[in-house]
Amino acid sequence: MTRDMLGGAPAKADPSPLSRRVAITDVPPEGLDMDIVASEAERAALAALNSLPAIHSLTAALTVRRWRRDGLEATGELRARLRQTCVVTLEEFDTEIVEPIDVRFAPPAEEPRPRSRRHGPEPEPEPHEHDPLAEDPPDPLIGGAADLGAVVAEFLTLALDPYPRKPGAAFVEPAPESRSNVSPFELLRRQRGEPQKGG
Repeated sequence: MTRDMLGGAPAKADPSPLSRRVAITDVPPEGLDMDIVASEAERAALAALNSLPAIHSLTAALTVRRWRRDGLEATGELRARLRQTCVVTLEEFDTEIVEPIDVRFAPPAEEPRPRSRRHGPEPEPEPHEHDPLAEDPPDPLIGGAADLGAVVAEFLTLALDPYPRKPGAAFVEPAPESRSNVSPFELLRRQRGEPQKGG
């Protein structure tokens, strides 16, 4: 079951081309199975956003559950068939992406309330080091809802190979001439098209 039309949420400055919103109130205690299938227009917009020639298909099967007291957790998998451009041959080729999804949402942190003057100034927070092994903080719920379509779009972008290579394509460096037999001045003369000395 997909919940797309939910009111009351503030508009984003740069909305995702793929949007599927689910409200925390729509998720029963036993969880909610959610299938996302990107339309042709959504795939075209995502392809343009990621500089891809085409996205043939994009689907995601998610299970949404309540997380802690007032949050959400979405787990599942996205599958995409898309076309990329080989960085070696500049040829277009089709590939498939399968990427796991695991993300949590929680209400935005409330702003700290100002303390009364009679209680004195607010104490300075103690500095702490960032733990690289700690879990990522949850994404914020906007208007009590999570945009799982935007999550799928984000995971797709992160899964893309920034230097895609067509299967079997390998960069072959041209065989250099023996540097011991050709002087740098001779190479310069050849580049300028000057006749070879002694010829």
